[in-house]
This record gives sequence, structure tokens and C-alpha cells, in this order.
Amino acid sequence: MRAPFTNVRRLLLASIVGALAAATLTFVVDPLQLFRPSRLAAAFYSDDTRVQNAGLIRSQPFDTAFMGTSLAIHFRQSEINRVLGVHSLKLAMTGSNSRQQAFVLAQAIDRGARRVIWEMDDFIFVDAADIEADPYLSVDLYRGTAKSIASYLFSAAMAKESLFALLRSIPPLREPLTRAAPFLPIKFALSDVDDIYALPRDFDVARGYNATRTLAAFAHITDPVRRRFLGEGYGYDAMAGHFERDAVGLITRHPGVTFDIYFPPYSILQFVAMRDASPETLKIVTDLTAHVARRLTQLPNVRLHDFRAIKPVTHDLDNYSDVIHHSPVVDAMVLKWLASGEYRVDPKAPLASLDELRAQVEAYRMRQL
Repeated sequence: MRAPFTNVRRLLLASIVGALAAATLTFVVDPLQLFRPSRLAAAFYSDDTRVQNAGLIRSQPFDTAFMGTSLAIHFRQSEINRVLGVHSLKLAMTGSNSRQQAFVLAQAIDRGARRVIWEMDDFIFVDAADIEADPYLSVDLYRGTAKSIASYLFSAAMAKESLFALLRSIPPLREPLTRAAPFLPIKFALSDVDDIYALPRDFDVARGYNATRTLAAFAHITDPVRRRFLGEGYGYDAMAGHFERDAVGLITRHPGVTFDIYFPPYSILQFVAMRDASPETLKIVTDLTAHVARRLTQLPNVRLHDFRAIKPVTHDLDNYSDVIHHSPVVDAMVLKWLASGEYRVDPKAPLASLDELRAQVEAYRMRQL
């Protein structure tokens, strides 16, 4: 009778030892760099920005936080630094909402960011889960709670990442494993923080961004079967409330931080689509951004920039992969405009650029194409 009990005890003991060994490995290697910058093994990074950002904020030196959605995801930190003369940390998250962005920015500010560059579009203010219940963002991981640390240390996935990181640190294996990393079932495959969610340096821009793709996207979103999605989640009162809570709340809580906020250069077809297929959505968007412009230009630590009515860019459909996402060529322009302040909104005329955009949208005709 004692043999089965002894075997169970041995199995239990072996399981405990294995779990502790895995946790120790993860703590020592620390692939997410939650405890310290990588030393034992070369640092590698993940495109899962909602998780990776928690480690970046703790491990990277920076004085400027760069935030946004997929419209800001392909910027490279090196280019932000070069053009704006800052030491930046890119924290942009695809599909992120204002609650997520404000939470992550607050963590970056607490860790020393004195300037925030914030790509702000209307979509981020749609209804979203409370940050404490958000299924896509682990707030505990950012806060470093005991629960999140235990989950991190005892994660089989993180133990796998740690083991692979150690193998990559062995000189004969370093080069072949680094080359193979993007094709293996691991998350931390990027060897340069500058490459996090950036387009490959040899990316064919003309193939990825052109008028054919933009027009196809326009036809898709204005199709009678799909056009109802143009206004999904849009409601002025709720969105204005989210803006006040997340954006204005964060800004006013940190008067010593400078916020450079910009409205991104959507293609003109985004607004034309709403004009033709969902005019009530266009009204919500323009009313909301009018409110945002008035409020932000009255805050002393905010510089607001509006790039939506720059006709040579927004009417050139070769600059886009769909009706909103612009090419790396326009990324470079955005940084130049931020540096020069050329399209900074005048607090004395906060709606001037919006009025120009409205006039362009009203006058635009598809026969121009």
C-alpha cells in the first residue's frame, strides 16, 4: 500500500521542484525585463505591445512617451529621437482605447516621462471595459502586484522564452537561433527594440500603400451591407465623457508634463465615406473633435496639432493602405510637422483646421479620382 503513496509523493515533489526551477529560470533571465534590463542573456522583444510595454517602461531609459493606435505603431524610436531630439519610448498599441492608453501613459509618467507625444483619433473614445476588468491589458503586470509576478514567474510560456533566450546566448547558437526566431513558436523574437511593430526595413512601400488598396477599402466600408459599421460604438455624450476622464484627467493630473497631441492625417476618403454612407457618424466625429480642440488648446501643458486637412497628403491616395493607415513616408512627415509646429492649432482659433477639413469633405467628389 505504501508504494502508490510513495510514487504520488515523488511525483508531487518532482512537480514542485520543476515549477520552482522554471520560476527561477524566468526570474534570472527575465525575458520581459520586469525586474531589470537583460544582462545574463541578450534582450529580445515581442510585438505583443500590451504585454511588452510593461517591461519596456521598467527597463528602458526614456524622457518621452509616444502613444497611439495602429496609426502610430510603425514609427521607429530611433527616428522619433533623431527628428524631435528626445529619448523616446514607443508605447503605441493597435486597436487601443483611451482607457488603456491613459493607464499605460500614467505608468510611463510615473517612471520619468516628462513629455508625451499622443496620436489621438476619435475611435479611441468609444465605450470600453473598465481598466480593472480589461481582458486585453493586464494592469497588475504594470503595477507589479504579487499576483502578476507569481503568474509571470510560474508561466510555462515564460519559462520556454527564458530557456530559448539562454540558448541564444551561447555563441555558436546565437546567429542561427536569432535568424530562426521569427519562425519559431516564441513571442520574444526581435533583437532590437527599434523593430517592435515596425515595418521591415526592406518593406515594399509602393506595394503596401497605393490608391488601388485605398479605393478597395473605401468600396468595402461603404458597401450597403457593411456601412452600418462606420458608426459602430459612436455616441457623442459617451465619447466626450471618455475624453474628459481619460485624456483631460491624465493631462491635468500631470501639469509638469508637456503633451504634444496630434490628430492623424486620415485620407480624405475616411470622411467622404462617413459623409456618403453614415452622415450621423460624421457629425459625431466633427462635433467631438471640435470639443476636443477647444478643451485641449485651453490647457497650458498641451500643444495640439491637426494634420487632417493637409490636402497634398490626405488627397494623395497612394499614401494609404486603406482609408486611414498612412505609409512610412507620411510617418516621416508627421515627425517633421511635430518638430516644426507648422500645423499647431492656434488656441485663439481652435476650429480653423476643422473648418477647413469640413469644407474639403463637402467639396470632394469621387469623379476626381
